[in-house]
Amino acid sequence: MSHDSWLFSKMATPDYTPFVFLLLLFQSGVWGVPVCQTPQESPTCGYKSCHATKPGMLNVHLVPHTHDDVGWLKTVDQYFYGDRNDIQHAGVQYILDSVVDQLLKNPDRRFIYVETAFFYRWWKQQTDDMQNTVKQLVNEGRLEFVNGGWCMSDEATTHYSAVIDQMTMGLRFLNDTFGHCGRPRVAWHIDPFGHAREHASMFAQMGYDGFFFGRLDYQDRNRRMVAREQEMLWRASESLTPPMADLFTGILPNGYNPPEGFCWDQSCDDPPIRDDPDLEDYNVDDVALVYKTNHIIMTMGSDFQYENANLWYKNLDKLIRYVNQMQSNGSEVNVLYSTPSCYLQELHRANLTWPLKGDDFFPYADSAHDFWTGYFTSRPALKRYERISNSYLQTCKQLEVLGGPISRKGPFGAGDSETLKKAMAVAQHHDAVSGTEKQHVANDYARKLANGWAHCQVLVSNTLSSLSGSSAPRVYCEHLNISVCPLTETSKKFSVNVYNPLARPVSWPVRLPVNGTAYSISDAKGKAVDSQVVPVSQATAAVRRGRGYAVNELLFQVQAPPLGYSTYSVSLLQNGPPSPPSPLPRFLRVTFDPETGLLSSLSNLETQQTVKLSQNFYWYNASDGNNSESIQMSGAYIFRPNTSTPFIISKTAKIETLQNSVVQEVRQWFSPWVSQVVRLYTDSRALELEWTVGPVPIGDDLGKEVISRLDSSINSSGVFYTDSNGREVLQRRKDYRPTWNLRQSEPIAGNYYPINSRAYIKDDKDQLTVVTDRSQGGGSIQDGSLEIMLHRRLLYDDVRGVGEPLNETSDIYPEGLVVRGRHLLSLSPPATAADTHRPLAQEVVLQPLITFTDGELHPSTRLEFSGLQAVLPPAVHLLTVSQWDQDTVLLRLEHQYQASEITHTLLSLGGDPSVWEVSLKPMEIRTFLLRVRQR
Repeated sequence: MSHDSWLFSKMATPDYTPFVFLLLLFQSGVWGVPVCQTPQESPTCGYKSCHATKPGMLNVHLVPHTHDDVGWLKTVDQYFYGDRNDIQHAGVQYILDSVVDQLLKNPDRRFIYVETAFFYRWWKQQTDDMQNTVKQLVNEGRLEFVNGGWCMSDEATTHYSAVIDQMTMGLRFLNDTFGHCGRPRVAWHIDPFGHAREHASMFAQMGYDGFFFGRLDYQDRNRRMVAREQEMLWRASESLTPPMADLFTGILPNGYNPPEGFCWDQSCDDPPIRDDPDLEDYNVDDVALVYKTNHIIMTMGSDFQYENANLWYKNLDKLIRYVNQMQSNGSEVNVLYSTPSCYLQELHRANLTWPLKGDDFFPYADSAHDFWTGYFTSRPALKRYERISNSYLQTCKQLEVLGGPISRKGPFGAGDSETLKKAMAVAQHHDAVSGTEKQHVANDYARKLANGWAHCQVLVSNTLSSLSGSSAPRVYCEHLNISVCPLTETSKKFSVNVYNPLARPVSWPVRLPVNGTAYSISDAKGKAVDSQVVPVSQATAAVRRGRGYAVNELLFQVQAPPLGYSTYSVSLLQNGPPSPPSPLPRFLRVTFDPETGLLSSLSNLETQQTVKLSQNFYWYNASDGNNSESIQMSGAYIFRPNTSTPFIISKTAKIETLQNSVVQEVRQWFSPWVSQVVRLYTDSRALELEWTVGPVPIGDDLGKEVISRLDSSINSSGVFYTDSNGREVLQRRKDYRPTWNLRQSEPIAGNYYPINSRAYIKDDKDQLTVVTDRSQGGGSIQDGSLEIMLHRRLLYDDVRGVGEPLNETSDIYPEGLVVRGRHLLSLSPPATAADTHRPLAQEVVLQPLITFTDGELHPSTRLEFSGLQAVLPPAVHLLTVSQWDQDTVLLRLEHQYQASEITHTLLSLGGDPSVWEVSLKPMEIRTFLLRVRQR
């Protein structure tokens, strides 16, 4: 496929368009080099700075490091400054002060640092002299950055677009500050609780040479130790041609802690090395037996260590000196200061053949009854807020580019995208969106996101004002999901601006809280738009808790152009016209059991498919640890139900049915704390299930893990499918792992996997896909069944460090959190299912931004705008449009289909290669910098 001049519109009217994008030509195309290109390596950093090893000996690579969580038991700020040491003694600024001081005392010493969010803050506080000193340490390879993202992201609950953003932020700072010597060569995920194939694929495509982590399933580790397969080649994509997504991967021997007896931090109790050579040997030979080469790696450090780095380095210096002295007496052990990249270099030099890995490392269990599958769902409200914040951020970045300088300083004041970028980057941390932090820390993550969005709102208002020519104040209603918007509830005339961040047109249902009974709506061309007014449901009225008083909802469908907006005018009518007859849905049909009020079937009218389908809500009784098999409790990390049979909340649902020209909906009431609306919009290919769960009752002293379960006639044969970080899909099989013979000890929790954006079951004829609006955990416990965990309320800590039960309350919901969300169901033939679920999932991730202005718009207001001259092909997703610097824009394009989902595997954009042509293979992401010029 090719599209001429597809990228950005020529913006003809200067009033609306402060920038025009110029494709600066060099011989073969646009100045748009991939960002990952790096210059020639310096002779003193990177691999050339490694200490020499000794052939024929066992080389022990000591890697001094600290693991600094960007929030967990304390907030990011508390960790950096060393505040609230009554919770945990940790102060990152002192760690970096102390490490730099100690590195200067001995040129042999090494240290690695990971979390750029912390290092950035520390760097900004340093004098010019200190910054120059640190640059020297980096240039000489004595201080080395690994991983290099803003944080060490979670791998189960993060969306790939947010991971790429946070990695970009961290790596850019390192590159801008230290040049190529600051470039990490190794990805380092020592603490995340299981590892996603898509993360490995992204790391490989970013140019990392290797990947090291600490946690994997205890059965998998035991097998790998026996087989000496703790290091492998991870082939992390079924679509990208090897070696594009191939990544050497190693498992660390002690998680990320030092060997027993060798911890010399101020937080440790191990005795120091005395000044004599009479040492108790640590038997490194035992470790060497489970690795393939004569090199082993030892992580010398742990959580927030090296605040007094002298303790560590003084003992490490002695350890190296004394052990190596024994070589004169026949010892064949050589100990050296090292880094993960230096260790990786030695493995490369060994020139061995490594085992191949093709699946992922989920789920992770550290014992027979201890599956870390609860955090896939933990803190579901925060997980949704993080996901919607990602949508806000992409929109904010796009409008910063489209608006130019006026977006950052315009009629509504000074706005920026940087604040939300940093908040979103921190939220990717493996104790943030994962839901495994203390409650006050979760509150802090949410506060940071809200503050970032407030900064973006100013920017968005400035740009929309510039593009539209209207200086009318813009109103943002962030509680539309519970029908709260003061403007629409009170205004008799207002306009609705719908901005679409996707590179293709979208049709989107809008639902606004109102108190009138009839409204007239016109689109940007003045054409009347069909609308309906329906009463607010009892469940919505109850969940608002006095935050809104609308008695009705105004429903209508909007269309918005690619990378642009459309404006709708809404006016209250005194007497509404009679409702037009309700048309039948065009694409789907749903039936309900009249006896139970539950779903009974789903049909695709286009393909003439029908499956039996029921849906209901259940809860698992969370283990309290009082169990003969194990004392493990369910908690923020661990999912451990007391029984494999969940409790049904109600066998029947009270129902209320609404049907009009816009939507058909069945409102189901299961209990005082569980309700749902099943919606089918007239022109939709997806069935919406909007669930509301909470406050989860705990008066019976039972922790509860609430699921929605779909039971169908599909013959799924024990197999279901989940996405990896929102991109490629992996097959899952009940009670099975591709790389070892599983001994299943938890039949429910051991069959749960992370669902980031979609899951499906299928047989030869039918595929039922569920698109989620946040990361959740789920499984297929019975054939034809798909269950997804929605909410967790637990009474015990699971003894993994967080030190409090996952029992969420708030000022608004003191008796327990209420969570609302959506599942979108589609039914398709398996061969064409991706044509529905791929664009649908992108719409949910990058949903339109709706803003409001009160009263009549000025006649000269520009009611519609698109930043693209032409729609991108369906397989191409505009992943990133972001201001890079004053006259440069960062652009990322991706092929959003897997090779197995399409018939054509190469897309070309641009048409005329002398101007610019971009080719994309399935699942390929390409990054460019575009020069822009103000006119």
